[in-house]
Amino acid sequence: MPRPLALAVDFGGTKVEAALVDADGALVPGSRHRRPTGATATSEALEQSVAQVVRLAHAGAPADAEVIGVGIGCAGPIDLLAGTVSPLNVPAWRGHPLVGDIEAIVPGVPVAMQIDGLCIALAEAWVGAGRGASNLLGMIVSTGVGGGLVLDGRPAHSPTGNGGHVGHVEVGGFDDACACGGRGCLEAVASGPRTVAWARTQGFTGETGEDLALAHAAGDPVALAAVERAGTAIGRAIASSTNLLDLDVVAIGGGFSRVSPALFNHARAALGERTAFDFVRRVRIVPSGLSDEGPLIGAAALVHRPPLGGAAPETGGSGAG
Repeated sequence: MPRPLALAVDFGGTKVEAALVDADGALVPGSRHRRPTGATATSEALEQSVAQVVRLAHAGAPADAEVIGVGIGCAGPIDLLAGTVSPLNVPAWRGHPLVGDIEAIVPGVPVAMQIDGLCIALAEAWVGAGRGASNLLGMIVSTGVGGGLVLDGRPAHSPTGNGGHVGHVEVGGFDDACACGGRGCLEAVASGPRTVAWARTQGFTGETGEDLALAHAAGDPVALAAVERAGTAIGRAIASSTNLLDLDVVAIGGGFSRVSPALFNHARAALGERTAFDFVRRVRIVPSGLSDEGPLIGAAALVHRPPLGGAAPETGGSGAG
């Protein structure tokens, strides 16, 4: 029998990636490919980036293997029933038929899609830092802030696919305007670009999260304050989520989550202020156990682990999933 592989696709505000993932949650060496996305990209350029990574990954399948399905994790919001995506930080795509695009590239292969935050939660519950946890919040802190939930050991699916989108929970003590129309949303405070933007209002001259990380490591006071601000907002959002859902673990990945270990310390300190509620303070806030492979592994879970990845709602096109 051919070795079954999932073709995993992760579409976000900075890049799109695709890779082949085996049934143990491991990426097939040499199959991972990346192309840029971004706020200034045209729809045509985005379509081209997606097509390139999907074709390259699919072509890399070993002779003894078979691609049995495609799993897509995409920054939200998404629309599962229509198979469309409208990533907040990619304005060229509003209601874009991403599922249909990929079905056309790999005809005859079933395609399933979920929000990227749910994919990271599935990955952490499968082979990452959330193994054994009944109630898990997976978070991505990067260009945006996404999230997804595993509750009572099962993925928390939702009608449109946007459940668990913790990046647009409003956090107390902040009034930053958010692109979603709200104020004080976690993404508006704690995403990488928004944290750097805040630091620049305080005199920081760097331009990227990497610049901020270097300045933080060197003890720059503005960088220290910026990371504390972001971590505090993350901790407050986690506290609110844990009050609502009685979480065991919050596993956080994404590029900006690695700006400094202090980000996690500040989040835990904000959580610890809930001194009257032992059930809130018991939640563990941990880095992703999967480095930057988590979103791809989670997308693959939609294919390899139907009881965990879910009997996902049909996603347009052929409805395969």
